[in-house]
Amino acid sequence: MPHKVKIQEIGFITHNVLRIQTQRPADYSFEPGQATEVALDKEGWREKKRPFTFTGLPDDGFLQFTIKVYPNHDGVTDMLQTLEQGDHLLLDDAWGAISYQGPGVFLAGGAGVTPFIAIFRQLAQQNQLEGNKLLFANQRERDIIMQSEFHRWLGKDFINILSDEHSSKFPHGFMDTEFLKEHITDTDAKFYLCGPPPMMKSVQQDLAKLGVSKNQLVTEELS
Repeated sequence: MPHKVKIQEIGFITHNVLRIQTQRPADYSFEPGQATEVALDKEGWREKKRPFTFTGLPDDGFLQFTIKVYPNHDGVTDMLQTLEQGDHLLLDDAWGAISYQGPGVFLAGGAGVTPFIAIFRQLAQQNQLEGNKLLFANQRERDIIMQSEFHRWLGKDFINILSDEHSSKFPHGFMDTEFLKEHITDTDAKFYLCGPPPMMKSVQQDLAKLGVSKNQLVTEELS
């Protein structure tokens, strides 16, 4: 049976990223990095589930999601924009293979950063951020989710690259072998990877070229 939860807060944190806070069922548990299937508790939408990552912490008294919306997709994320405080979502139990397994390099593309939000939030709370680095690829600066928080947590270990915009603040291009070589100083570390499947595939190939083995990767399996 899905868990029915009421939306407590909802609003945009960038031009196309929504943050939703809901009630938390008493018996509900998850680990930072995990996700769940979410559906809207509305006629015609209850069977249309989509995976979203928890971006709050396991000991918060609420659940939080940070979701990129795609208005032209005419689907669940588009409909999320129409929801208001007091509306309900339907959640399945938590699942997911991404969890913190020690200091390393986090590699994210766009909304693929969401599993890392709760991980970094917990590390900040535990004062254990040292030794971790986030390499984050986006199209434009305005697409960078939680830029100020990541900068506050990681400082110079928060490194961005933009593919569609030239900026004096950030390098331009893609997360390719050259970029990885420049920013990875320890190829024996853990590598946490999440992003669009084509990016994940190419980054995994590039990491292999740098001598990173598969058992150093923490990621959802590519189907």
